[in-house]
Amino acid sequence: MSFRVQGLFMPPNSVVRNSIGYSENIFDGKADQMLKVCEYLEGKGFIPRDLVNNEVKWFYGNLGIDDMYFSLESIETIANHILALYGAKISAYTKNENALDINLERETDEAAVYIHTSRPGVSNVKGPQYEKRIDTQFLDVSSTTKAYRLESYRSLGTVSESMNTQLRCYFVAKCDFVKLDPSPEEETDVRLVGDKTFLEKATDNTLEIYQNVMKTVLQRTGPVIEMFEVEGSRERRLVIGYRQRSTQSFFSAMSDLYHFYELYSTRKYVEQFSNGVTVMSLYLNPMPNSKSAPIEHTIHQVIKEASLIYCLPTTPLQSFFQTGRLSVQEAIYGYVGWIFAQHFLNRLGNEYASLANAMNAADPVHVEVLNKIKKRLRSDTFTREYILEIIKMYPDLIHLLYINFALTHYVNPRAAALEPTLSYQRIQTDVVLSDDELLEKIKKTTSNLHEFMVFESFLIFNKHVLKTNFYQPTKVALSFRLDPTFLPAIEYPTKLFGMFIVIGSEFRGFHLRFRDVARGGIRIIRSRNKESYSINLRTLFDENYALAATQQRKNKDIPEGGSKGTILLDISQQDKDRVAFEKYVDSILDLLIVGNSPGIKEKIVDLYNKPEILFFGPDEGTANFVDWASAHARARGAPFWKAFTTGKSQSMGGIPHDLYGMTTRSVHQYVLGIYRKFNLKEQNITKFQTGGPDGDLGSNEIKISKDRTVAIVDGSGVLCDQEGIDRSELKRLANSRLMVSQFDESKLSSKGFKVLIDQMNFKLPNGQVIEDGLLFRNNFHLTNMVNADLLVPCGGRPEAVDLTNVNSLLDLHGKPRFKYVVEGANLFFTQEARIRLENAGAIIFKDASANKGGVTSSSLEVLAALALTDEEFAKNMVVKDGVIPQFYQEYIKGVHHIIEKNAELEFECIWKEHRRTNKSRSIISDELSLAIVDLNENMQQSILWQNVPLRKAVLRDAFPQLLLDRLGLDTLLERIPESYVRAIFGSYLASRFVYKYGTQPSQFAFFEFMNPFFAKITDHYS
Repeated sequence: MSFRVQGLFMPPNSVVRNSIGYSENIFDGKADQMLKVCEYLEGKGFIPRDLVNNEVKWFYGNLGIDDMYFSLESIETIANHILALYGAKISAYTKNENALDINLERETDEAAVYIHTSRPGVSNVKGPQYEKRIDTQFLDVSSTTKAYRLESYRSLGTVSESMNTQLRCYFVAKCDFVKLDPSPEEETDVRLVGDKTFLEKATDNTLEIYQNVMKTVLQRTGPVIEMFEVEGSRERRLVIGYRQRSTQSFFSAMSDLYHFYELYSTRKYVEQFSNGVTVMSLYLNPMPNSKSAPIEHTIHQVIKEASLIYCLPTTPLQSFFQTGRLSVQEAIYGYVGWIFAQHFLNRLGNEYASLANAMNAADPVHVEVLNKIKKRLRSDTFTREYILEIIKMYPDLIHLLYINFALTHYVNPRAAALEPTLSYQRIQTDVVLSDDELLEKIKKTTSNLHEFMVFESFLIFNKHVLKTNFYQPTKVALSFRLDPTFLPAIEYPTKLFGMFIVIGSEFRGFHLRFRDVARGGIRIIRSRNKESYSINLRTLFDENYALAATQQRKNKDIPEGGSKGTILLDISQQDKDRVAFEKYVDSILDLLIVGNSPGIKEKIVDLYNKPEILFFGPDEGTANFVDWASAHARARGAPFWKAFTTGKSQSMGGIPHDLYGMTTRSVHQYVLGIYRKFNLKEQNITKFQTGGPDGDLGSNEIKISKDRTVAIVDGSGVLCDQEGIDRSELKRLANSRLMVSQFDESKLSSKGFKVLIDQMNFKLPNGQVIEDGLLFRNNFHLTNMVNADLLVPCGGRPEAVDLTNVNSLLDLHGKPRFKYVVEGANLFFTQEARIRLENAGAIIFKDASANKGGVTSSSLEVLAALALTDEEFAKNMVVKDGVIPQFYQEYIKGVHHIIEKNAELEFECIWKEHRRTNKSRSIISDELSLAIVDLNENMQQSILWQNVPLRKAVLRDAFPQLLLDRLGLDTLLERIPESYVRAIFGSYLASRFVYKYGTQPSQFAFFEFMNPFFAKITDHYS
């Protein structure tokens, strides 16, 4: 029989012949070796001469150690191992012990051998844990240049006549591939990408199986799992393929899994291939006196749960699974609940709400103080460690809460008699509690309020999960679509429309959006050290929420609402950015294309029960990955693949922001607007820029501007010259996307300097010594070493300037060190810091207004993808062999025009509103955004939408003229989803109205605004 998993299907009733799948290891020199070992031992004299022969024969014959051991080891090593066993037997006898504990090992850079006593079906939790060592030192580090294969055998004999204990042997060897660097055509041929020893030993049947598994692994993300009967026995062969370094500790975790289901292995193999694929083979048998279900059912459960183990091989609750207190599902569910509690446990209490209500919410100082109190309460009251300690105290509560979760999300569990898995049998034996009964159970079981709150958060999680891939056997990370209504309004005043939590072994992440139709980038968050990781962990959700909220305000004049995704890399996985991104995307796709990918994904319980599309884009650390995401969505069968990611390369029909300076075009319009209002000449303006020539914003800001830049801060360090940094050298760096570390210092004046983050005790031209380059870089914008007319943040961490340090941007007289600020980077300032600077006389245009060029470009990229068929898209939007289609070139010009027009309209509106009300421009920006967003929602639901002639009149203005000329309005309306067309209709009317009439229009303003559209209808029908 065969199970179909991850799209790989072997013919029905396929069986593996009753062999190990490899040629047997036969060592011809065994007899001669025995004689030499005897001579060696007799010479040492530790074993009585008349016993040496018996001990050697027993070691070679009775233990049943595989011949591979004898072929690998030297005479001296084997003799020493026999001595160790003899000593262990003497020690056990003198202590009157029935157990014989044997641990033999040898390690080199090229190979390793481990032998230990092992009882079938018993997880080696307290033993030497060689499998974890093999994972860490050999399997998890595998690459094409450093890969290791593994063979493991259980000995045929027992260690003594009185003990039913066998030896488990592990043989690790460095791979020697036929082709170390195979071409795309060669990488699917197992005989070219395999290790030479493996190819000599594997049977034709094994080669065929591995070839098929390997091909499927190369086509998708995630594990490929196959099961085969072994002819004439109860043994089953489990074959698992996956990409190298896509999981950790998987080999040892699989042992824990099958031991839990009362199975044991006779042989295990791990083979590496030079195409980046790993294939594991496990030969599994039921325990002799096992009372579990038939092996077909237990194996099927192992298959289903193998992907859970692949996603999260180790968790802090692993010991409960290893000792049988919790199943693998329950332990991993408990881990997910722990993560949920870390982010969403209501730590603040009623006192915080009372304090917030008592304080003046309009006072920026009060707002920031409250935010700091909130962060402190969250981190100090319930630490990660404290929450975990509580969870570990009550495994029985985890079990009951898991049942509550499983009965909702396990597909049709009450019909499980058709598929009698152990998980469901375990659930059947328990009394199923209602939510109220479960809450009462938690109250009675826990001993204080803190413990109750932790487990109450589990129940909150259960109630708000709308769909999950937890039970899909093909997942690569766990994803959960949540109803976000559980979020407290006092902390998150703007309601989210949707949220996803994604958890993988390398990361955790969120995706948040404020509208059904929403778009935003995916950000990778790295951590320099454990302290930085701890801070990033505590602030992850709040940062994601703030970024999405900024995006929502920024997206005011496009159809998509605001969204954002964040991926926080685990502190030990900082080099796994691409792996984490791919898992994040694939696991979210599991929940977006339910039922649209036949033969690959199993059905899931969908309580949301509506079609969902997320539009992803590039952000920090992911710009190079969006091509893959779009191609992967296509491979997964997603009908929306062309629009799934924006910022794609031109070869995929994308509009790269950096290549065409999309975000900078908007930012620079605000800079030019300031120059225009004050009649300033750009060449005379001094500028301080964060974000260097290696980045999108930074490089294009350099290329598009003509000012006198005096300082640039980027990831590599600080570049400063009060006389003005050489612009030709800056443009060289910008064109090549190089950091300021590559700046030619000979181009600096006598007052200029370059300080890199790895430099210590660096002496500046004025004699000042910089002790730490990294610290200097992080705080340079706060020092008074250089002033400038204009500050343009094009990069930097969120909240780089807040109320605690904003005074550093004022001189001794309280005047701003920077007269003008145009915020290119998201959230560089807190709102309170902006207002403080504005009150001091600075003119600031905040991120949500200034840097919306990129989102406008992405929106128009989405629109083209939705409007054009696959064939039209390939012809008109895809750049092939450097040839740019004429349509594409014209479309780019149209995008530039729309970006600049939108920026100009909002700039003028903010300027006019400030003169009318004297309010802070940062507050006006928010008010404009809120007014447009609210009016947009009303427009979409109003009778204006129902007026079809009026609708078409508005859409003729709203759609890009090039699309109208090429396809016609009726074709556009036929192809583009109605929800998206509604969003275009609403956003266009709302933004144009508010930009023209402000946030407090007269009662006749809207009639005046709509009159030209009604006139167009009259002209059309006259």
